[in-house]
Amino acid sequence: MMVVDTCKWVVSIGVVICTACGGQQTSGKVVGHDPIQLDDQSVQATAQKIRGQVSPEVDSTLHLSLWAIDTLLADPVALDMDDRGNALVTRTNRRRSTEFDIRNHPEWEVASQSFTSVEDRRNFLKQTLTKESSGQYEKPPDFNKDGFQTWEDLLVESEEVYRIADKSGDGYADYAELVATGFSSEVTDIAGGVMADGSDVYLSVAPDLWRLRDLDGDGYAEDRTSLMTGFQVHIGFGGHNMSGVKMGPDGRIYWAIGDIGFNGVDQNGKRWYYPNQGVVCRANPDGSEFEVFAAGLRNTHEFTFDAYGNLISVDNDGDHPGESERLVYLVDGSDSGWRINWQFGKYRDPDNNEYKVWMDERMDQPRHDDQAAFITPCIHNYIDGPTGMAYNPGTGLGEEWVDRFFVVEFNGNPARSGIHSFSLQPKGASFEFVEGRKILGGVLATGLDFGTNGELFFTDWIDGWAKKGYGRIWNLRAKIPTLRDIQLETALLLESGFSKKSISDLTQLLAHADMRVRQKVQFELVNRGDVGADALRGAIQPDQKQIKRIHAIWGLGQLLRQDVGFASDLVPLLDDNDAEIRAQVLEVLGDAHYTDAGDQVIELLRDNYPRVRFFAAQALGRMGVRRSVPAIIEMLKANNDEDAYLRHAGSLALARIGDRSAVSALAHDASDAVRMAAVIALRRMKDPSIDAFLEDKSEHIVTEAARAINDDLSIDAALPSLGNLLNQTPHTNEPLVRRCINANQLVGTEQAVQNLVKYMQNTAAPGNMRAEAIAALGVWPKPSVFDRVDGRYRGEVIRDATPVISLAVPILEKMLFDGDPIVREQSIIALSKLQVKTAERALKEVFKNDAKPVLRGMALETLANMDVADMTTLLNEALQDPSKEVKVAAIQLVDRIDAEAKELVSLLEGVLTSGEAEEQQAAIRALASLPAASTKALVEKLMRKMSQNSVDPVIHLDLIQLAETQNDPSMNALVSAYRASLNVEGDLVNYMECLEGGDAAKGRRIFIRNANAQCLKCHKVRGYGGEAGPALDGVGDRLSREKLLQSIVDPSAEVAAGFGVVTLILKDDKTISGISVSENDAKIVVRGSDEQEITVSKADIKERIDAMSSMPAMGPILNKVQIRDLVAFLVTMRGHAEGESHPL
Repeated sequence: MMVVDTCKWVVSIGVVICTACGGQQTSGKVVGHDPIQLDDQSVQATAQKIRGQVSPEVDSTLHLSLWAIDTLLADPVALDMDDRGNALVTRTNRRRSTEFDIRNHPEWEVASQSFTSVEDRRNFLKQTLTKESSGQYEKPPDFNKDGFQTWEDLLVESEEVYRIADKSGDGYADYAELVATGFSSEVTDIAGGVMADGSDVYLSVAPDLWRLRDLDGDGYAEDRTSLMTGFQVHIGFGGHNMSGVKMGPDGRIYWAIGDIGFNGVDQNGKRWYYPNQGVVCRANPDGSEFEVFAAGLRNTHEFTFDAYGNLISVDNDGDHPGESERLVYLVDGSDSGWRINWQFGKYRDPDNNEYKVWMDERMDQPRHDDQAAFITPCIHNYIDGPTGMAYNPGTGLGEEWVDRFFVVEFNGNPARSGIHSFSLQPKGASFEFVEGRKILGGVLATGLDFGTNGELFFTDWIDGWAKKGYGRIWNLRAKIPTLRDIQLETALLLESGFSKKSISDLTQLLAHADMRVRQKVQFELVNRGDVGADALRGAIQPDQKQIKRIHAIWGLGQLLRQDVGFASDLVPLLDDNDAEIRAQVLEVLGDAHYTDAGDQVIELLRDNYPRVRFFAAQALGRMGVRRSVPAIIEMLKANNDEDAYLRHAGSLALARIGDRSAVSALAHDASDAVRMAAVIALRRMKDPSIDAFLEDKSEHIVTEAARAINDDLSIDAALPSLGNLLNQTPHTNEPLVRRCINANQLVGTEQAVQNLVKYMQNTAAPGNMRAEAIAALGVWPKPSVFDRVDGRYRGEVIRDATPVISLAVPILEKMLFDGDPIVREQSIIALSKLQVKTAERALKEVFKNDAKPVLRGMALETLANMDVADMTTLLNEALQDPSKEVKVAAIQLVDRIDAEAKELVSLLEGVLTSGEAEEQQAAIRALASLPAASTKALVEKLMRKMSQNSVDPVIHLDLIQLAETQNDPSMNALVSAYRASLNVEGDLVNYMECLEGGDAAKGRRIFIRNANAQCLKCHKVRGYGGEAGPALDGVGDRLSREKLLQSIVDPSAEVAAGFGVVTLILKDDKTISGISVSENDAKIVVRGSDEQEITVSKADIKERIDAMSSMPAMGPILNKVQIRDLVAFLVTMRGHAEGESHPL
């Protein structure tokens, strides 16, 4: 039986269940979608055939098996193995068709960054995707068949949840049924997280976290309740969706959203506002007691708890050059530092700058001396593209894998993806990375979870990034079954359940080797009333095993949140000899806000163990014990800022207790560590008294205060103090000075102008910062809508230019002759933007005499924009200039020359005959500024010559773009004739004009910084960059320009050796599958799963199947000028001598 095309099926039956409004909804069993039941023989045959075609690299201690074949599932994202050994899998139908990726819509960036709620996003889509705009955008397709591409087409495709099962018990899944569908509003994202909890299923699909219930036992969840809504504020990177639904040891549901953000209201009416960052949330299974647990994340995708309740994840990086993903320990109230505005927005705005807080201030790194103090730094920089994640529950795989984490590396290419395992060990109040190893390669996994039998299951996306209508589930098991007996016992316990077990049996199982068993026993005892509570009391006694005591503490903590009377069982354990027991009790007392234990908790701030001190501070903060402030300060002083997690716990406690006067008074404390913690606390409290710390003797503390005042939503009342600091502080570090400059821009007063004017004249200050002050003045009447430091959207500001004209312009004219070229350059730009004609004389002097030709050209352009009277004379002079930069500037301005159009055309034709490449390109652009009637004859002549290969290739692109903008049938015919003359097949023919004439410097910039192309994310140059694609060292030697161009616009046409998965079916019907290592006209070398290389004669191959390249075609992402520049840069990537400076 073939799998049902659920996408078309949802359309045909018209199922649309709106996820926008939250609340509860009920639907009957979906008609027309029966479960799939396959016979064992066909499943096994198909599975063995597929296994023979896939050649993964598997750890020598593990065995890989295919569990569920393509017939049973498609496009799988999240995976959860339930207590019966079944797989719950989310299928995405909306991926890349009704889910948007901002990289494909750069024109939406400003609007998207302005969103602060899901409703903003909804309104934007409705106003943008209208019948009037139909056809303007590639997606959504016309799914509802009304003849238009509008927002209503977003209501058709639905995310789905399936249950996959091995009904026959032969080790292969043979059954699939639909659990839920109908998640298809105009703002619905990808179903990225799923979890079974008994008969309930929890599903994260933005904008909601859903609880699903099957009311009649037929397998389909008719009842669905939105427990929380407000997720996915922005249009960001595809895949930064809600994910990672897990049951915590405290009996609460945990889930996450990426940096597309969250803004929602809980059941008590409290608003949680995190629109620009990823967060981990938690709530009771009914949605009550909701809170944001951790923030400042980019895209953790999944996370997992270890045996002691520690929450660990790997957060995706920001795709910046030199950046790596971050292994993070997530704790209550933590801020890992990331904001979406550090990726988008201001970097495309010519009225802003390129400063990136995240990278320029090294927030992505593990702890270092100059790092921002408000963040909880990562443990370790780790693998690319983390997605699925799991922790060995204690009985997984074999003995050597116990107490280890497992995480998927997803790079879009199975040859460069896989699964890794790592271990941690305590370090202070946090952890340190011990060891990691790759256990599987050659498979593109997504979700990851341990089955009841100890096998590690994972879903397989197959290849690429786009959905494809099929998928698989594999499992890994130990070759030597050292844990087989306990695995069988665990499976039996989980599948049989615990509701009928005696209290005696449950108490004994609270120390079971498998943490899933222990957790379910804990929850069962919590639900057993008084007898269960008595069992938990007995289990916390000192003579019991530590892990048993911890689960009993967690269980009593659940009861404590309902009844404070249970505190009497827990508080005595604050004196326990076991430090971990003390730490765990502190955590549950804090979670319950049990203030009566305040004095005992205060004492533990002096505990010998950092983990105990950490949870003591956390508990006091949650309890709000005001009298603990002096003890917290002493703890911070003793820590001396050495342990960042103790600093976090202490500063967070001060903020939560909220004694503003006490915290503000710490500005005079002798301890740097205490004053730093005070700054962090006041940042959280948004208290303007933080400006007192701008006078601190520590540069680090002053800079941290500046971050607090300027960044995120800012502390408005303290901005004037920060602005005035610009000319008062002796410190010159860039993070501080930039924020001082920006504060003046934000304040917008005459005093602020004076501050900037004074600073830009300070020749002792760094030149780039003086230039930044000038740039801020240049856009003073209408600043960028994005913050000049952290890039947050601040909205449009229009203000009177008089102060800057009167105070700054006279000084800017003098700055045109400053000794620092960057100051002179920015002064020209500022005067150009301010349109001040009084600077004419000074600009003419720059044009004639500046030592930098590029600045002379800029001065000429500024004079042209000022429409000076003698522009014709200046341009004629510039056209004779020996400097290429000046001449190019003049050529582009020929339309300003007072002459007949035909004379200007003749002038430009002369340039096209004898000019250098840049001059010829400028001449073509100049033709576009002249009347089409006057240029038509020349353009037609050039197009005909181009078809005859008689025009310099450096202007092919410019000429074609000029012809295409004429809206003239004859011009279009000439373009077609040129393409026909090339004798090139496929889409490549539409890009052949990009072969020559690019700017290698601009191409280098695209390669390094372009947020949409992300070249350096996947490709290394001289050891710098990602590993998903081939290293590009020497690529200019290996590939022709045409091959380089093809690799950009059609990457699947020829996949680089070592990066493509190939399946060869030989004439003797033998199948060989693996990674293509090398090939020539006669043979191909394939590396199989055993790492052995097999050489195959092409004469013996009957059929060859190449997997698609994971690299997206750049045609839809970059424009043709950018592609031409990128080709030019790649051509320069030739062999470099050892020791030569870094090419990037």
